[in-house]
Amino acid sequence: MSEGKRLSGGGSPLWQIRIDIDRRQYWLLALCGLVAPILAWWLVSSLDSVNKVFLPSPADVLQRVVTWATEDDLAQDVAISTWRVVAGWALSALFALPIGLYIGTYRTVQALLEPLTDFIRYMPAVAFIPLVMLWVGIDEGSKIAIIFIGTFFQMVLMVAEDVRRVPMAQIEAAQTMGATRGEIIEKVIVPSSKPALLDTLRITMGWAWTYLVVAELVAANSGLGYAILKAQRFLQTDKIFAGILMIGLIGLIIDQSFRLIHRKAFPYLAGGRR
Repeated sequence: MSEGKRLSGGGSPLWQIRIDIDRRQYWLLALCGLVAPILAWWLVSSLDSVNKVFLPSPADVLQRVVTWATEDDLAQDVAISTWRVVAGWALSALFALPIGLYIGTYRTVQALLEPLTDFIRYMPAVAFIPLVMLWVGIDEGSKIAIIFIGTFFQMVLMVAEDVRRVPMAQIEAAQTMGATRGEIIEKVIVPSSKPALLDTLRITMGWAWTYLVVAELVAANSGLGYAILKAQRFLQTDKIFAGILMIGLIGLIIDQSFRLIHRKAFPYLAGGRR
C-alpha cells in the first residue's frame, strides 16, 4: 500500500480523512446540505394530512417574509436584534478576553476565578431576567445584559483554554532569552493564541444569537425574537418559521464573515477551511 493511501485510508477522494477536497465539490455539497432539508420540508407540508397551522409550506413562509418586509418593517426588526446581539457579545468580549488571558496564564488567577466562573456558567440566563429587570430596568440595557450573561462566562473559560494551549516550549524559550512576564504575554502568548481566540469569538457570537429570544422577553416591542413570541400568541406559525430562518440566515452571514477574516488574518492556517 502506498504512503498516500495509507495516510488517507484509501477509497474515494471524498472520504479521505482530513484531506482537502476541491472547492467546487465543497460548495456543491454545502448547497445540497442546505437544499435537501427545504425539499423535505416542502414535500411533508404538501401532504393533505398536514395542517398549515402546524407546518406551513416554504411558499407560505416566503410570502410571510415578503409581507413582513413590506408592511411590518422587517428591516427595523433585523437591525434592532442585530444591535442587541452584537452589543451584548462585544461587551462580553471586552471583559472576557483579558480575564480569560490571565486565567490561562497565571495559576493563581485560575484558582481564584475559574471555579466561580464554572459555577455561574451553569445558571440559565433566563433565570436572571427578574434580577436584570430590577437592577437594569426594561430598556435596551436589559436585553443587552441578558445576552452578556449568556455568553460572558462561557467565553471566559474558552479564552482561558485557548491561552493554555500555547506550547510551554515557546514560553520557556522566551524566558531563556530574558523576556519579562509582560513581554511573554504580549509577544508570545497573545500572538500564538490569536487564531484560536478568533474562533472562540465566532462560536460565542452564535451563542449570543441563541439568547436573542430570551433577551426580547424583557418588555420588548420590536426585534425578531419579539416578533416570534408575538406570532406564537396568534398562531402565526408561518411568521415563527420566518423569524427563525431570518435569525439563521443572519447567523450564517456573520459566521462566514468570521471565517473569511480568519483566512485573511492567518493564511498559513487556511488549508482545509472554507
